[in-house]
Amino acid sequence: MFPRVILKGTMIKKSQQKKRTSPCNYKERFFVLDTQDLKYSERRPGKKPMMKGCIELSRIKCAEIVCSDVPIPCSYKYPFQVFHDSHYLYIFAPDNDCRQRWVRALKEETKHNNLVSKYHPNFWMDGKWRCCQQTEKLAAGCHVYDPEGYASKKPLPKIPDAEMNDFGKGTVIALQDYTPQGDDDLPLQKDQEYILIKNSHPDWWAVQDYLGNIGFVPRTYVVEKSVNNLNRFEWYNKNITRGEAENLLMQEGKEGAFMVRDSRQAGVYTVSVFTKAPGSNGEKNPRVKHYQIRQTETGESAFYLAEKYLFSTIPELILYHQHNAAGLITRLRHPVSLDGGCSQETGPSDDQWEVEPEELILGQELGSGQFGLVLEGRWRGRKVAVKMIREECMSDEEFKEEARVMMRLSHCKLVQLYGVCTQRSPMCLLFEFMENGCLSDYLRSRKGHLSQDLMLGMCMDVSEGMAYLESSNFIHRDLAARNCLVTKNNEVKVSDFGMTRFVLDDQYTSSQCSKFPVKWSAPEVIKYCKFSSKSDVWSFGVLMWEVYNEGRLPYENRSNTEVVESLNAGLRLLKPRLASGTVYLLMELCWKEKPDDRPSFAQLLDELASLSNL
Repeated sequence: MFPRVILKGTMIKKSQQKKRTSPCNYKERFFVLDTQDLKYSERRPGKKPMMKGCIELSRIKCAEIVCSDVPIPCSYKYPFQVFHDSHYLYIFAPDNDCRQRWVRALKEETKHNNLVSKYHPNFWMDGKWRCCQQTEKLAAGCHVYDPEGYASKKPLPKIPDAEMNDFGKGTVIALQDYTPQGDDDLPLQKDQEYILIKNSHPDWWAVQDYLGNIGFVPRTYVVEKSVNNLNRFEWYNKNITRGEAENLLMQEGKEGAFMVRDSRQAGVYTVSVFTKAPGSNGEKNPRVKHYQIRQTETGESAFYLAEKYLFSTIPELILYHQHNAAGLITRLRHPVSLDGGCSQETGPSDDQWEVEPEELILGQELGSGQFGLVLEGRWRGRKVAVKMIREECMSDEEFKEEARVMMRLSHCKLVQLYGVCTQRSPMCLLFEFMENGCLSDYLRSRKGHLSQDLMLGMCMDVSEGMAYLESSNFIHRDLAARNCLVTKNNEVKVSDFGMTRFVLDDQYTSSQCSKFPVKWSAPEVIKYCKFSSKSDVWSFGVLMWEVYNEGRLPYENRSNTEVVESLNAGLRLLKPRLASGTVYLLMELCWKEKPDDRPSFAQLLDELASLSNL
């Protein structure tokens, strides 16, 4: 008798990490759950799907949602886990409903197995469990596992004061934390999603958390989720006129202060932004610019502001333009609200990232960077790298803004920013300490002693960090070996992302006096100053060339003008002696003339990973 198919669909699978230094790969797979097995295969156009894995249901010990605060580095953002034998399989679903269906079905099919009594509700990352910090991957879980979970019909708590109907109204998002006041209400965690059970009562809604617990929460603490529900964002002002927006932004007077408001046309939104950019006479011209958020007219609906950078939701569009002007007069820097003025809640609060001067002990000089000296330091018993910021590089506001951006980005292949110290002169940034220094110096110091595996692993490390930035809609602008650092275990991490526009070095000046590293830059950057993830891909190709040339500078005997002329003639860097034909082919793909012809970092990571398995 053939097994009965229960569920099937396309989701993303995270690779099993055989070593701590192995990169995390995220691959699209077609999953099939039947009454005997959970199988997944790779779909190949024009060919039969290739089976990639099969787990007997009898071997599964736990199936549960993963609830984590880390950014999800792939396009599907709803993870769940399957624990079988001694392995964890992480799967990412496209939406919460899909994730619930799979977890519910897996629990139902495995509830009579030899199950774990406790499980880990968060990810295993960087050699430890994020939920309980245990460093053994097979350590006992820290949260009681419910084998029934969503499959059970759990009774609702007592209804508060009024009868409520209307089951299953979708999903809500917590606007702030909430601590229960009684047995029938449920704790809330800011920005976490919950299933809406009942919403008839004017003051209390019944919701269900990711563990299946049901309870009441204050109506004002949550907002219904929809593709473009903007009410929970500090930059949205619903009932405000164009004139009122201009007055409020002019009063604020900060470069990049902005808001999103309703246009006069129903269902249309406008972004209003303040700028001091010089006018036609070259003098500062404080004013407010207005950009209507437009939608594509054909195919799947997408939103854009300028140059047709397309996004599926308005919050995604705003997040992108907070990091990249991309055709606007300035980046969207400071959200402004009608009732609260300019909000600074775009990253960690000052008390989370501000370092007291007396806590910081400065040591020997490690080198000189683009922004000033880099010193060794100690902070709260931890060794750190302290990057001193030359006063002429950027203003106090720019410095703090860049720090907030960098603090929001967190990945094992990015150099982590711990905090800033603004109460001393010069101001400084405190970074994770990287024992082996910058990648370019590391390569040169070990010339003749670099193995193929090590060089390929370095490229994979960088591509993994860049794939995360790409998934976060963040552009590096200055990817090069000099801006990557090496740990004592020879792991490479990406550094100095997004700060190129403050560099004053001659190496960064083209003939048009725009600031960017010419010898690492894509043609569209040189010609039009048009940055994107695909221009970062071009720079990654040059970084690969640096790695396989053991730290040689690209175009080392040519001026910037000569490099531009060579690129315009279609010439590219020659194959390094240490690079295989396949590796050089990847470099050439990064150097395609048209940005759309270049691979994404996710695709590059897959290609590099496949080479590591040969």
